[in-house]
Amino acid sequence: MFGFSIPKIIFTAAVIAAVWYGFKWLNRRQQVEAERAQADLNKGGAEAPDVEEMVPCPDCGAYVAKGGDHRCT
Repeated sequence: MFGFSIPKIIFTAAVIAAVWYGFKWLNRRQQVEAERAQADLNKGGAEAPDVEEMVPCPDCGAYVAKGGDHRCT
């Protein structure tokens, strides 16, 4: 009467399930990326490398860390 058949119903259910699980997978992926980004921000302050000011060497002109040992060759 309406043209329903078992293969059509199974195919429709499979498409609905694929779309459903696809959205769940994408949502979970975005959530994990957001958690990783937040964790990187949280631990970034404690493990951030120190920044040193660079100054040019008066003899050779190479930039070296201010107050660091530098021997021109």
